[in-house]
Amino acid sequence: MNERIIELTEINPSDLFGAQNTTIEILRKYYPKLKIVARGNELKAYGEKEILDEFEKRLGMLITYFNRYNKLDENSIERILTTNGDEHKNSKLADGVLVHGVGGKLIKAQTANQRKMVELMEKNDMLFAIGPAGTGKTYTAVALAVKALKEKEVKRIILTRPAVEAGENLGFLPGDLKEKLDPYMQPLYDALRDMIPFERLDSYIEKGVIQIAPLAFMRGRTLDNAFVILDEAQNTTHNQMKMFLTRMGKNAKFVINGDPGQIDLPRRQVSGLKEAMLTLKEVKGIGFVYLDDKDVLRHRLVKAIISAYKSFEVVDE
Repeated sequence: MNERIIELTEINPSDLFGAQNTTIEILRKYYPKLKIVARGNELKAYGEKEILDEFEKRLGMLITYFNRYNKLDENSIERILTTNGDEHKNSKLADGVLVHGVGGKLIKAQTANQRKMVELMEKNDMLFAIGPAGTGKTYTAVALAVKALKEKEVKRIILTRPAVEAGENLGFLPGDLKEKLDPYMQPLYDALRDMIPFERLDSYIEKGVIQIAPLAFMRGRTLDNAFVILDEAQNTTHNQMKMFLTRMGKNAKFVINGDPGQIDLPRRQVSGLKEAMLTLKEVKGIGFVYLDDKDVLRHRLVKAIISAYKSFEVVDE
């Protein structure tokens, strides 16, 4: 009798096994010729090689399904165990959904420019998303990163931003480095919590699958097999932006988000984002998308505020 040991590294065993091992019981029903034993983070199966091969393939499909949709109910298990694998594989973006988030939330690009972000990211390895607050730059970029991770297009997600906020200085904030940085990274955490269940997100961060760090921590690194997002890029200097852009390694995707209207750098300090927009606009493989008040999905007043400021700036010039 052949033995197959499958170590569960991409899924929490309790999520796969189900309440009172319901998933294991369904597997036993569909594979009566196998002896299936669940123990810890391993699944052991004993039987003929051909049946074990099919069992391992279907189990992989179940894990992929759970990682993509954050759920695994009896109907979906039975469908995956009985249908053609290609049918499941080819259903990816037919409905425009980027990620199935926590609690079944369907996360899609909701405006024309957000959809343009998705389209440009499919054609380019680097994308600049330019626009004011509330236009969904960060949220859409994080959704694209989570999608790439779930579909195994990349091995890790790296989220970064310069630690410059409206004249504040890290040195004056209480706590250790993580406690000082967390407020700066909060928008990125918020987006991730919408898309990845808490325990799995915690595990990803602990294992380094998802890394959230200030821009200074990028120096000297080569970022391979990663989806990297630079947020609040308007607050980078020339040297910081150049350093970040040249970290790009093999099989990497970079998204640079920023709002040139909200620069918190000292006076006379040129924004690395503004400079990069001019310098790189003709480089093939780099996409640019410009979001505006039509892309705002927050409170209706946010759209009105952005329009009012835009009008004021035109008059003021």
